[in-house]
Amino acid sequence: MQYRSRSNNSSAAIMSTTDMNMRGKIIFYEDRNFQGRHYECMSDCADMSSYMSRCHSCRVESGCFMVYDRPNYMGNQYFFRRGEYADYMSMMGWRDCIRSCRMIPMYRGSYRMRIYERENFGGMMHECMDDCDNFMDRYRMSDCMSCHVMDGHWLMYEQPHYRGRMMYMRPGEYRSFREMGYGGMRFMSMRRIMDSFY
Repeated sequence: MQYRSRSNNSSAAIMSTTDMNMRGKIIFYEDRNFQGRHYECMSDCADMSSYMSRCHSCRVESGCFMVYDRPNYMGNQYFFRRGEYADYMSMMGWRDCIRSCRMIPMYRGSYRMRIYERENFGGMMHECMDDCDNFMDRYRMSDCMSCHVMDGHWLMYEQPHYRGRMMYMRPGEYRSFREMGYGGMRFMSMRRIMDSFY
């Protein structure tokens, strides 16, 4: 099925249902409780400082986003799905505002990731295709220092049972979490970002 937007132009825009569902939209507000100036975002934004000097609340109207407390998708990360976040800094225990965000594309295929005990894909390796709430219990791995995401989008957490700080993993090779700035974190659980989150 297709939807045609009404337009005065002769070339009307056509968009499939799938395309519409995959579009995300997040609105950032300067102050708590959705007050002050706002900035609407429907894609990745590496540095929000050019749009607003501070951000203390946000509303996700569609899709899923990863937000970061430093520019260029660095620093602490948090996963936002559709909903309202009237005072996210108190909720997450952050001291700094959101400085960048990344839209997570909807994905409906298979999931596959290899996790490694050591950097550069060294040490014990396990291939994962579903959620794991505790690396130590399931794999007898006390640490995870690199990974290779073959399929799907994932969240990794520093504590078992999907708790603590997190990191968004999209398809690619991650040879060293330490070199990525996560040297002080030990990832102990992971979860797939499923289409049901949208």
